[in-house]
Amino acid sequence: MTETLRDAGGPKGFVGLWGQWPGWVGYAAAAFSLVYGALGLWWALGGAGFPFGAGHDPLGRGVSILDHARPETAGPAIAALGFAGAAIALVMAGGRARWLPGAALVGFGWAVALGLTVVVPDYRPLLAVVRLPMLLAGAPFGWPREVGLSDFLPLYLPWPVANQVLLMAGGVLWAATAVAFWRGIRGACRYCGRTDAASRWTAPAVALRWGRWAAGVAIAVPLFYALTRWAFFLAIPLGCACPGLRAEEAESPGIWLAGAALATMAAGGAVLTLGLVWRWGEVYPRWIPLLAGKTVRPRTAILPAALVSLLLTTAGTMYVREMASGSLGLDWETGPVLAMPLWGVALGAAALSYHYRRRGGCGRCRRS
Repeated sequence: MTETLRDAGGPKGFVGLWGQWPGWVGYAAAAFSLVYGALGLWWALGGAGFPFGAGHDPLGRGVSILDHARPETAGPAIAALGFAGAAIALVMAGGRARWLPGAALVGFGWAVALGLTVVVPDYRPLLAVVRLPMLLAGAPFGWPREVGLSDFLPLYLPWPVANQVLLMAGGVLWAATAVAFWRGIRGACRYCGRTDAASRWTAPAVALRWGRWAAGVAIAVPLFYALTRWAFFLAIPLGCACPGLRAEEAESPGIWLAGAALATMAAGGAVLTLGLVWRWGEVYPRWIPLLAGKTVRPRTAILPAALVSLLLTTAGTMYVREMASGSLGLDWETGPVLAMPLWGVALGAAALSYHYRRRGGCGRCRRS
């Protein structure tokens, strides 16, 4: 067993908690749902900490899909969904169901996963992730002037936003539960997803072909975003008047400098995306000290790409929802952020392609 697990890419054959995820993820999803069911009951009975609605999440006004939620009405709904979800997750964790109920359970699992990861959260988890490195880098220089590191938690990660992060984590648990359960009812290995019949689109050569297309999109969109933000920073109008840009700068000091910093991060992310389809994403290049020539562990590339993909898709969905409601127009400023869902999905597909190309034989089913 040790040798087969080494072939599967495990560090010296060690199988940790993450390597056994299909065995426990359903129970983790059940525990998550049970906790939120209890919280929903607590909020319905007047308990403190309700994280939705203008009265409890003032910074979410106009951006949260639950902007008008109230604890006395939303609390019972959360409780019902939480308790029902806990029971269903336990059934899925057991891995046994007839085909039609099994397909229905998978559909329920994915609906919950998408609701928790994409529909309910807004752009603020992404904002917190990108603002923290900006604050750390600018702190020695006193920039940004109006915001310091001590302001990070109350401004970018208050309880309503931290709750969104927890919901997204729960959504990931539900997605993994649905994947493991679906693999089980169709006779595939719950750990790698392989069956006795070869799947053509997951073959390394084929995955590389469609992965290149996905990576191309995941590179083009952030470069377009970066182009617009650098242009605004340099007072290049791009369809809107420069005086308008300067007026916005007067209302929010440093906004375009922050935009240029975000553009630089986006461009850097586009460069890193190349590693998902190029050789240097598998072996560290010569210009990286201490690591040159060493093999890149797949999770080193896959986990950050998956996280950023999720955050981009979630934030972009909020912008698309705002445009559909008429509260957001389409111009050079909003166009790039409206493309965020495309960016996020393409980045996730490129990471999936990278996974299929880098995975070894499965230490559980011994398929390769």
